Amino acid sequence: ERVAQSDATVLIQGESGTGKELVAEALHSEGARKDKPFVIFDCAAVTPSLIEAELFGHERGAFTGAHVSRAGHFEHADGGPLFLDDIGELPLELQSKLLRVLERGELRRVGSTERREVDVRIIAATHRDLAHAVNEGSFREDLYYRLAVLRLEVPPLRERLDDLRTLIEGLLRRAYPKTPGRVAATLANITDEEWRALKSHAWSRNVRELRNAVDRAVALAGDQLPT
Repeated sequence: ERVAQSDATVLIQGESGTGKELVAEALHSEGARKDKPFVIFDCAAVTPSLIEAELFGHERGAFTGAHVSRAGHFEHADGGPLFLDDIGELPLELQSKLLRVLERGELRRVGSTERREVDVRIIAATHRDLAHAVNEGSFREDLYYRLAVLRLEVPPLRERLDDLRTLIEGLLRRAYPKTPGRVAATLANITDEEWRALKSHAWSRNVRELRNAVDRAVALAGDQLPT
């Protein structure tokens, strides 16, 4: 709650599948910029050669295929938050350009000399150990400290087994949005032995794996209560 009220840059770290994007969404919904769009950019999902244009925009003719000028994710997020997912995958040559935008609050579209001011709150997430990446030379130290003004660690599911019931209940509510009674009946139908089995499972893919297990149980249950 305290982090949400701040306007400082946030770095969310945690293993794959722990729910870092949900944490980012919660920071947005509880923050001062909640009335603005929540813009997401996945650094691992875009070809490295296109990341600069996707983030900062481009002008017509800036490169092959750029038939019209287009705003980038920073401009779309102006006034609100920009969630940079998988920030650890951002190529080293683009890290300095991102740092420049964060420090100056302005950008230049690819193929343009005009500077455009932007006001965004950066929320970044990664499953990588960025401090180790800095030591290896694959991530800029100055960018790391610019991103990690506030840090949130999302623990793996194996370290938060007391949350299993709450998480399963939340997933069941998504599966049965119109029948809350079925959620309660399903939870009541899980035996002590089954709870022990759930808590002894490795959950190597974290909450993502748990959601898969719940979805599978619901799909197989049909009109019966899943267990």
